[in-house]
Formats: sequence, structure tokens, C-alpha cells
Amino acid sequence: MADLKLGVNIDHVATIRQARYRSNNNAEPDLLFFVNEAIRGGADSITAHLREDRRHIQDEDILLLRKNLNVPLNFEIANVKEIVDFAIKIKPEFICLVPEKREELTTEGGINVICQEEDLTVSIKQLQEAGILISLFVDPDIDQVMSAAKCGADMVELHTGTYANALDSSKIDSELQRLIRAAEVAHNNGLQVNAGHGITTANLETLFRVPYLTELNVGHHLISRSLEMGLREAVSRFKSQMLGYKNNLLD
Repeated sequence: MADLKLGVNIDHVATIRQARYRSNNNAEPDLLFFVNEAIRGGADSITAHLREDRRHIQDEDILLLRKNLNVPLNFEIANVKEIVDFAIKIKPEFICLVPEKREELTTEGGINVICQEEDLTVSIKQLQEAGILISLFVDPDIDQVMSAAKCGADMVELHTGTYANALDSSKIDSELQRLIRAAEVAHNNGLQVNAGHGITTANLETLFRVPYLTELNVGHHLISRSLEMGLREAVSRFKSQMLGYKNNLLD
């Protein structure tokens, strides 16, 4: 069985840059430097979210990554024509369609596939015809997972934020059960199962109870830890901890 993969989200490197620099050849931090550090630490893919409000990642960042990455690019976007057309033009390996609200600090939950099934089906078909594999970022809700399969998605990324933010053991267990069931339903309907949002070294091993996981996408935690030890080391340590998932399944 293959090891659990790690996608490193580098949005918040750009967040720091955009706090001071909007358009400057000397802008720092250098996004590509940190991307390469993540890859040297063991990142299997790089995730970047081009938001409509361009609050962190910019169009030119995506073009830079597409030109220079030697690992897959997981391009997070909303189902918005302008950005979908841009994605078709650059042809990343993966796209994860996510919801967006202007007032949110970060993505707060999964996309409501059920309510957008018709529009999502059209976009997914267009993107797949360009040779791109498509994931939908969904809450661990069976109906949403089933709707993702109906839309023709290749993958789902299960939103782990509610699990990550749970404070007591009963709530943690309840959210784990939702994730477990959603992963089983996704797998049984031919969808690859990924997961992301709020995953840290502290809550990772409990998440190993969720079956069929292929890839985790982690951003804020790794960027935060990089302030202590550098991004290469932060990614390397996290990847080492992730090896326990395969071992857990073999027990």
C-alpha cells in the first residue's frame, strides 16, 4: 500500500508578502524559495488557492509555479468562469473546487455540491477535457459526497476543520465518525479520498482512523512551524509522522 501523500499549501507565504508588497521586484518572502524548501522536505504536491479577491496568491504566482514545479500543482479555485478559464489555460495536474466568501478569514467549510450540482457538472467536464483531475472540497456529509460522485469528480477532499476544532472527546469522536463514513462512501463510489483543513501534528494520529486516505493538504500549521525550524524541517517531520497511517492500516 502506498504511503499517505502530503500536499503543502503555500498560500500564507504569499499572505506575509502581500501584507507589505503589492507589486515590487524585491518583494519578500520569495514564494518559489519556500515551495522548493517544502519539496526538499518531502512535499508530494504544492497547493495554492487563487481567490477572487487575490488576498494572497496572485495570477503570476500560479504561472511561476506552473513553470517551475517538479511536483504536481493542486490549484484551488472557486467555480467562477474567469478563474476556471485561467485554469484551463495553464492545465495544472489537479484542481480542487472550493467555496469562497469575501468576509471569511479562510475557507470555512465545504462546497455545497447539492445546490450547485448542475453548474459544477459543467465546469468539471470542461476541466477534465483539458486533462485535469478534479476534486471537490466537501464537508463529511454523505449526501454531499454522493452529489460529488454524481457531478463526475475524480476526488473529494474531506473538510477536517470541524474535527480539528473540536474541544472535547465526544465531539472529536462524533466528527471522526462522520469522516470515516464519508470516506467509505466516497471510496465505494470510485472517488479518491483526500482530506484537509486544520490538520496539525497534535490531531494527525487520531485522524488515522479514517480509511482510504490518499493525500492530506496542510498549510497554516506547516507555515507556522516553519517560523521555528524552517519549512523543510517542518515538512520533513510531518511526513515522518504521516508514515504511521500506513502502519496503522497494517495492524
